[in-house]
Amino acid sequence: MQLFNVKWDRIMFEDFRRDPAKHPLKTPSGKIEICSSQLAHLAETWKLPEGDVISALPKFVRTWDMPGDDKAGKYPLQCFGYHGHGRTHSTFHNLPWLREVHPDTVTMNPIDAEARGIADGDKVEVFNDRGSVLLPARVTNRIIPGVCAIPQGAWYTPVVQAGRTVDVGGCINTLTSHRPSPLAKGNPQHTNLVEIRKA
Repeated sequence: MQLFNVKWDRIMFEDFRRDPAKHPLKTPSGKIEICSSQLAHLAETWKLPEGDVISALPKFVRTWDMPGDDKAGKYPLQCFGYHGHGRTHSTFHNLPWLREVHPDTVTMNPIDAEARGIADGDKVEVFNDRGSVLLPARVTNRIIPGVCAIPQGAWYTPVVQAGRTVDVGGCINTLTSHRPSPLAKGNPQHTNLVEIRKA
């Protein structure tokens, strides 16, 4: 029984590659676009906060909360959020058995962990001026030194410890700026400067 009427191409854009005129893409030009006229128009017409950039061409742009910023001495690790396997955004976080299969952890490189006296599985505090999150550490070579990662979508669970609030739910938004990203005007959880210490 076929559930979905989906054609799975082994070669991406195979029809377009075979005959671009007969099978145009859903772009303004009908072709693969490296320079986007739509992004160029937004860059010209939107009023952006100082430091925000929308570029018609793919390029590196420095943004707030990046290594090399003034805060990098105090918060030397770049933390980013990603979509974990245990939920869709925050949906299904309320299922304990799913969190057991896909626990929320902060992933960090062994070099960064060793410098902080952290072993795989240790409870750690990930923090910056915006907040603090308590999570187990997942120490692995699968992430580069200087970077750590927390899956997005965990439910904020504040607990007061020693007179300050710590999120024990693992919510990366605790660490994220309220300043929206330039294009999507969304949560900028892909670049947060943090420090990690053993709890």
